[in-house]
Formats: sequence, C-alpha cells, structure tokens
Amino acid sequence: MNHPDNAPAIALTPVVPVDSSVATYTRFAGYFEAYEYSGWVDESLSWKNACYVGDWSPLAKFHLQGDDALQFFSDVAVNGFSSFDVGQAKHLSVCNDAGKLMGEGILMRLADDEFLFTSGPGVPWLAYLHEKGGYRARATQLGLSQFITQVQGPSSLELLERLTGESLRDIGFMRFRRSRIGDREFLILRQGMAGELGYELHGPSRHGPAIYQALLDAGREFGIRRLGGRTKMVNHVEACFPTPSVDYVPALYGEDEKEYFDWCARRFRSMIAPPRTAGSLRFDDLSALYRSPIELGWAKSIRLDHAFRGRTALEEELANPRRTIVTLRWNAEDVLDVHASLFRAGEPYEPMEMPRNLLGCMHVDDVFADGRSVGASTSRCYSYWFREMLSLCTIDVALANPGTEVTVLWGSAGYPQREIRATVAPAPYKRDNRRVDVAKLPPRNAS
Repeated sequence: MNHPDNAPAIALTPVVPVDSSVATYTRFAGYFEAYEYSGWVDESLSWKNACYVGDWSPLAKFHLQGDDALQFFSDVAVNGFSSFDVGQAKHLSVCNDAGKLMGEGILMRLADDEFLFTSGPGVPWLAYLHEKGGYRARATQLGLSQFITQVQGPSSLELLERLTGESLRDIGFMRFRRSRIGDREFLILRQGMAGELGYELHGPSRHGPAIYQALLDAGREFGIRRLGGRTKMVNHVEACFPTPSVDYVPALYGEDEKEYFDWCARRFRSMIAPPRTAGSLRFDDLSALYRSPIELGWAKSIRLDHAFRGRTALEEELANPRRTIVTLRWNAEDVLDVHASLFRAGEPYEPMEMPRNLLGCMHVDDVFADGRSVGASTSRCYSYWFREMLSLCTIDVALANPGTEVTVLWGSAGYPQREIRATVAPAPYKRDNRRVDVAKLPPRNAS
C-alpha cells in the first residue's frame, strides 16, 4: 500500500536511531519512543544483570546564568545551598506557597553563576517565577538542542570507560565532569535512576545519535539492552522514584495558581492539560492528587536554613507529618484472581496491564485499613525480578511500618471492584546500589 504524502507523521526523539524492527511506539514528554525492543521481561532485567541505554532527551531543560542564579534557586527550592560545588548535582523540589509540588528534577551546577535544571513540569514553574522575579540572570530553554542519554546497571562503568578511554572512578555520586567519545564531548553525571550504578550523558543533540549508537555497538560485549517505553517506569517503582502525572499531579489547577495556569496556557500549553485518571480512589478535584515532598519521601532534602516558597507550610508538616511513601506488596492469589476473571463467565475485573499501566493516565487506587481510607496507591507494577506485583503508596504515617496489612481496592468506577490484600514494605523496595564504591570495582580491562 502506498503511504499518502499527507499522512501525519509521529514525532520521534531525534537522538535514538530508528529501528525498522520496532512496530509499536508510546508517547513520552510529547515525543514517541519504541514500546519495547527485546521484550519487557528482558529489558527489566538489564539494570540488574548488565546495563541499559535509554533516552530522556524530551525532558525540558532550563539553563540559567548570571549573578543572581544561585539566589534564584535558593528562593524557589526546598533544598539547601550552603554547600553546592561546581560539578555537583541535586535532586531539586519546587513547591507552591501551600508546600505542594509544582515539579522536581535534577539541578547541575555548571559554573559559579551557571546552572542546568532538567525536569518536566518543574521547568515552566521556574520560568514563570524567574520572569516575575527580576533576577540578574538569563534564562534559556534548551529543549531538544541537548540530548540526555542514560546508561544504568552494574556494567555501565566498564562500558563507559571502554568508550571514553579513561577512568571515570573520580566521579562521585551526583557529581559530573566533562568526557568524550572520540571527538564528541559531553557532561557525564553519575546518578542511578534504576537504583543501580548508573550514568547520564548530557551534550549537544547533533552528537546524540552517534553517541547512542557507539554505546549500543560497544555495549553488546557488556550485555547492553535498549530500554523501551513499556519497561522504563518499572525501575521507578522498584527504586521508589515518584513521577509527575504518574504518582502525583503538579499543583497548578485551581484558583490559587490561576495566574500561573493562564501564563502556562500562553507559554507552555502542553503542560496544562489535566491528566487522565483511573482507579478506585474517589475525589472531587485534582487537588486530592497533589503531594508534598514530605509525602513522597524527600523530607531529608528540605532545609529550613533559608527562606523559600512553601517553607511555612512544609515546616508545619515536618512537625506533624500526615502521610509518607511506602511500597505495597500485592497478594499474589488476589492478583491472579483478577487475571482469572478474564476466563470466567460474567463481567471480568478491570485488566491489569503488564508490567504496568501505560504513561498518559494516572491510575490511583484507594487503600483501606479497618474499613477506612488510609492511603493512595499508584504505579502498580509487576516486577519480574521479584516476581511480585508492587505499587507505591502514600499512606498514613501510623501504618507505614513494614509488615502492616492493608487492602487495595482494584477497579475503576464502572468496573467490578476487587479487594486486594497488600503488605507494607520499605521504599525503595530494591536494594539501593547507586552509591556503590567504584574504587573497589575491578579496574578497566582487568582479566
């Protein structure tokens, strides 16, 4: 069949080489990426057994340079800045006056007066506050002019040392410096979004495809896998990385932020579309899905040594926290019964997408104990590594102890609903290997 000249094309991220064997795509931050490459089970094992290469280039990127750049971030972020070196990165949380998250992401200090922040909804919020604040600093939206490529897993270091031709063991956790592959230079940040030893490469997008291909070619010796959209969020559950529009809704809806919402409608229209929601949790408006950094497990990042937006509300919450984040282990028999209902007469329960629900819809389920609602479960996910159904859950602090028994109500309105027994477990659920001492790992090219 001929392809019509006027047929709409999907926007693929330009960094990842097109693979003609990929038949299905899924959407990420306004662009499309491969749904899967070698299969979601194989890909989900990659960051435990070897490594993966994945693309995060569609994330928004806020570059700020000028005399007031550091002061700006101090004014808007919950984090402390009394110690923040050039070459260091922080996980930054930014809130409204009520202490609810507007977004979060990674802030890298490039020079004394120069910073790069990568995020989703956090970027327009910072752009708005910067425009209103009159700071002596120039803000630039980098967009797809910069690539972001992740290499995560136990063999990531050896692969990158092979390609760069140098030792990278001087790069501490959440630190970065310049490196190169051939004549293509980039920043290499050690972070670990998979809960394992891992790195993130930042550089000009004109070099992105060649660097991605070099990683893929050399990585075959190290067991590398390409990470598709079907699998990439599994590690967010196992390693507890709550995600906007998946585990919380940025607090931009409602009268309190109407000015900002209207500003976004003119400048960042794609950011203001209300998220699609599903699941058993009942609520009157989206504010029920707002979360504070404390509720999502980031209380340790809050520093009360400076004035910042949302400080009063967060200081009160720190003194009397209501909810915190945990992992829930879903009862296997109850989960199997949901699947089995597809093979029984009568209306089945709402199916459980494997390994988890797709991006583009925030699925939130009500959690009960002793007949009352005590939490909200998000990011339901099957972990092949653990052979368990898991989810993240913001839960009443009194019930956050591992081993506590709760019930998840599965099924959106209009579907038959099923009570799923669940057990509270730590978050992260998977052992955190991000800070492994690389000095103790075998040297490059060792036999």
